[in-house]
Amino acid sequence: MNENEIVPIVALTKAKKHFGAVRALDGISISVGSGDCIGLVGHNGAGKSTLVNLINGGLSPTEGRIEFANGTDPHAAGVRSVFQELSLCPNLTAAENLLVSHKAAAPFGWRKRLGKEVLASLDSIFPGHGVRVDVEIDTLSIAERQMVEIAIGFAPRGSEARLVILDEPTSSLDAGIAQQLLAHIRQFCADGGAVIFISHMLAEVFSVANRIVVLKDGKVVAEKPTAAFSRQGLVDAMGHVTGETEGGADLERKFGPVVVQTNQGLSARQGEIVGLSGLAGHGQAAALARLYLSRSSAWRSGKNPEVVFVAGDRQRDGILPLWSILRNVSISILQQGARWGLVDAKRDASVAEDWKHRIGIRTDDVRNPVLSLSGGNQQKVLFSRALASPAPIVVMDDPMRGVDIGTKQDVYAMLRNEAQKGRTFLWYSTETEEVCQCDRVFVFRDGEISAELTGAEITEERILEASFQMQEAS
Repeated sequence: MNENEIVPIVALTKAKKHFGAVRALDGISISVGSGDCIGLVGHNGAGKSTLVNLINGGLSPTEGRIEFANGTDPHAAGVRSVFQELSLCPNLTAAENLLVSHKAAAPFGWRKRLGKEVLASLDSIFPGHGVRVDVEIDTLSIAERQMVEIAIGFAPRGSEARLVILDEPTSSLDAGIAQQLLAHIRQFCADGGAVIFISHMLAEVFSVANRIVVLKDGKVVAEKPTAAFSRQGLVDAMGHVTGETEGGADLERKFGPVVVQTNQGLSARQGEIVGLSGLAGHGQAAALARLYLSRSSAWRSGKNPEVVFVAGDRQRDGILPLWSILRNVSISILQQGARWGLVDAKRDASVAEDWKHRIGIRTDDVRNPVLSLSGGNQQKVLFSRALASPAPIVVMDDPMRGVDIGTKQDVYAMLRNEAQKGRTFLWYSTETEEVCQCDRVFVFRDGEISAELTGAEITEERILEASFQMQEAS
């Protein structure tokens, strides 16, 4: 080997991973070296999570080779993973969570020392974060939990991180905090570290990656320097794999009577898509929770529910992990088809199969476990559950986390189509692009509504202005 040749931190050669007849990865060859920031993109189910688990040691290849700079141990090579589905133990503190992956921690005084390590990492990545590291993780907001997980990914753990895999790391972060992370990634790679950056937010990929790898159906279909891709070229390379698109943008929107009116000032009319925006953690999710609980029974569900909920934190509030895809979809319609207390299994299966095709859930059988799906496809199941329900009001708490760009466009069209039929949507999102799909937007700051925007007023500039400074009362 030439002494000037850079030794890859990890190199995969014709790596395959099969789960029975399913070829999750089908001959991947890729290497990652110091200074690399690789943008890994592809639709949900393209094989990204499987590739990550091969690199971090969570899975072994069915065929092919995986080699690290110092042998075969990814941990010794400094490989770290920050997962899309938050993997922190909710009943432990940040220091205790770090201890789980810190083999070199001394037996005495570790709690204080590891707490300082996590805090130093948080301070480095997210200046002014305000996150407590001495409380149990489940007392933190989802954005704070994601920040802690990212900080633990970059923390020393007895040896420095060399390759950090970030799977949808900004999905629960507002724009300002996300920009702090992107700046840290650029500096980390400039200092000789490496990052594999997985995101459906293509602007972020273009912002930090020096090379983009596109996966489709378990294969690398494109790999080029970032500058060689245009946004449209990248979308074209990914291909479109979702179901049929419904509806479309209507030229003139007409709404019915007011169907939601809260003491806080949040309102919505029949057939309207209302967005909730502002910096994460400023009361949007709490406002939706109060609305949902005020319109739903705490002990008994009726045949005609007033409201249905789409969770963004699908592991905590959304999927039923022990059940099949079919049961996760059909639970919202069990009473509609039931007679004499007996479920209409044939009808439920038909509805689940219909939504599988309409929204593009990537599975060969809806009777498969819901955990057999990728994170984005699990989110599609939650959308299917809500839209299959007869509820006239749909409450959505940042529901597009980890969903690919093609599916997002299809879901936008579905929501518009359902709104045209008279359904009302209240939609909290941390993505300004999504909020701009709405008919009216309420911006929150410090738990209160700071602005109400409609029509041409709904712009990123106006939303940011209202997010950082309360508007004077008229």
